[in-house]
Amino acid sequence: MISMIQVRLHGRGGQGTVTAAELIAVAAFYDGKYSQAFPNFGVERRGAPVMAFARISDHTIRLREQIYEPDYIIVQDPSLVKVEPTVLAGINNSLGILINTEIKEWPQIKCKKIVTVPATKIAMEKIGKPFINTAVIGAFAGMSGLLSIDSIKRAITERFPEKVAVANIAAMEEAFNFTKK
Repeated sequence: MISMIQVRLHGRGGQGTVTAAELIAVAAFYDGKYSQAFPNFGVERRGAPVMAFARISDHTIRLREQIYEPDYIIVQDPSLVKVEPTVLAGINNSLGILINTEIKEWPQIKCKKIVTVPATKIAMEKIGKPFINTAVIGAFAGMSGLLSIDSIKRAITERFPEKVAVANIAAMEEAFNFTKK
């Protein structure tokens, strides 16, 4: 692993973007890595664009700033690619971008690796509601290889009540397996 991996997450209020960043950091911690997660809000309302950040490192993380040149970008709402300029900012050296969509081709995105996952569809099938954050984390783990399934399961189990955790773990595993195809 590179000394420090920086992840920027984009979504809309109510999609669990901040929770996704926190779960990534907790899972990385359980994998024995140093980690950090924090949000960046504009107007705090459902549907408004939200950005969150996560860092994973082999060493203590001393940075306390936003991520301007992420190694990975996670997009929970694909419409943000077209309407929110910050989504693709700093993508030049990114290792990959993960988009919650069934659309495979994204010619406007210049990146080493573009992975798409139908996280909303998976969440509806496994959870019964469009709560996509755990599915997106599973897809990110499958895409990047940075998080173990066991650490993600532990983070989800500790975050949510048992019944909710079981459904979210199922969504996470489905998305992980989808990206491994």
